[in-house]
Amino acid sequence: MGSQNEYTGQLTSKNKLPNLFMIFIKCGGVDVDDLLFKENLKRYYNQEADLRNSSEKQNWKINVRKNFYTLIKQENKETLLELGAGSGYDSQFFMKNGLKVIATDLSSEMIKKCKEKNIEAYELDFYNLSDINKKFDCIWAMNTLLHVPKTDLPKILNEINLVLKENGLFYMGVYGGEDFENEYVKAEVSDVPRFFSYYSRNNLKSTLDNCFKIIEFEEFNVGRGTEKDIFQSIIMRKK
Repeated sequence: MGSQNEYTGQLTSKNKLPNLFMIFIKCGGVDVDDLLFKENLKRYYNQEADLRNSSEKQNWKINVRKNFYTLIKQENKETLLELGAGSGYDSQFFMKNGLKVIATDLSSEMIKKCKEKNIEAYELDFYNLSDINKKFDCIWAMNTLLHVPKTDLPKILNEINLVLKENGLFYMGVYGGEDFENEYVKAEVSDVPRFFSYYSRNNLKSTLDNCFKIIEFEEFNVGRGTEKDIFQSIIMRKK
């Protein structure tokens, strides 16, 4: 997150799905090329950095963040690591509310946006979190671990566990609701495909239970225009 990537399905026609503008490449059970899918993610998010930086955050994301921060404050936590920080607005929020924050992202352009907001930020993927050589009271991962292939998620959860302090809090937010993996192209932004992995509630819960104690697991429809816009919002604690 090595040579040519192989897909088990074919690119569909360029008909736009309702309100999503996505072109899907089905990849059920594909053996994903680690180097290629990481490079594609870097390329895509480098291209989208300016757009992300100027976008307004949806109210439901603000509410989810506020809910996690309320728990952080109740437990007097002091440090937070953000995974897949994007342009840094969540890290900035946590900083302004008194936390010592480090942000990470695979995209060099997103890291630039973070640093413009005076956030300590590093170009780093999920597979090498221990390279930071620090442990944190809290970890925030909003819409980022859905880029991890299913075969790799246990490894990534272990990396997260290693950098989380005892009794630490971990937030994970992903789209899901059913089990499949795919790549899609957001054609109005880039022709570079991004890899996504989705989970049913039971399978995601079972995977997370191996490393963390689940405090709260919510599912809700975020209303982006399709029937499958289920968001899974999970707060966990280090066992």
